[in-house]
Amino acid sequence: MNLKKVANSQPPIHDLLFLKLGGSLITDKTQPHTPRLGTIYRLANEIAEVWKSNPSQHLLLGHGSGSFGHVPARKYSTRQGVRTWEEWKGFVEVWREASALNHLVVDALSEVGLPAVAFSPVASVTVLDGKVEAWNLSPIEAALEAGLLPVVYGDVVFDKVLGGTILSTEDLFSHLAHMLHPRLFLLAGLEEGVWADYPVCSHLAKEITSLVLPNFVSSIDGSNTIDVTGGMKSKVQLSLELVDEIPGLEIRIFSGETPGTLIRALSGEPVGTLLRK
Repeated sequence: MNLKKVANSQPPIHDLLFLKLGGSLITDKTQPHTPRLGTIYRLANEIAEVWKSNPSQHLLLGHGSGSFGHVPARKYSTRQGVRTWEEWKGFVEVWREASALNHLVVDALSEVGLPAVAFSPVASVTVLDGKVEAWNLSPIEAALEAGLLPVVYGDVVFDKVLGGTILSTEDLFSHLAHMLHPRLFLLAGLEEGVWADYPVCSHLAKEITSLVLPNFVSSIDGSNTIDVTGGMKSKVQLSLELVDEIPGLEIRIFSGETPGTLIRALSGEPVGTLLRK
């Protein structure tokens, strides 16, 4: 993959995709510190299959923390701020859990032949009151230039106002999308997409725009597992903000649980729910 270096003033990378593997997909969120290793390796193989068959497609991968980071994050309310010694101990515990899961994901990617390299947000992102203030993207751009697979993940970060907090993968991808301008953002979780009648789950919304979002608010308002960074409602709202702000961007929310679906999504097939302007 030969890429031109990306700068804020330069054109977007051709055929750049963002892919997030949700924490509910790669871990058992009902059991603390429990990876779904079989699923992680299957997804890694599916990514590798597309990577090998379409070398002109550039990919930036992210993953959630699931039953690793979310459990101590909820215990210590880390996302709301970190100031006391007890909260800082919780901050470290969340970091350790998020890092442990990231190592499992990167190991799986590497074992199937993908040149994955992780970028830890805590070491590089400057945050102001829960929002990314600055992030030196030169290392990620260099990884893309070299034909590598950059991997980011939800992590604790130091915050100039809150002391410490958590940035979800969607928070990170939001900033990266404004800088790198992907054409497609894929969110792979357990749900087949956005259900129009959750929790009955008999009618899948094929497409959602900002104009029709009010019709789905009651269906996406909750989450049936621990998620300290907002769950489906947050994902949909943030996604619609992104497609409104970034010309040409489309986002798909779909299930990575069924073998082969990730391959279809990466290949451009219409799976799950499309969010567009």
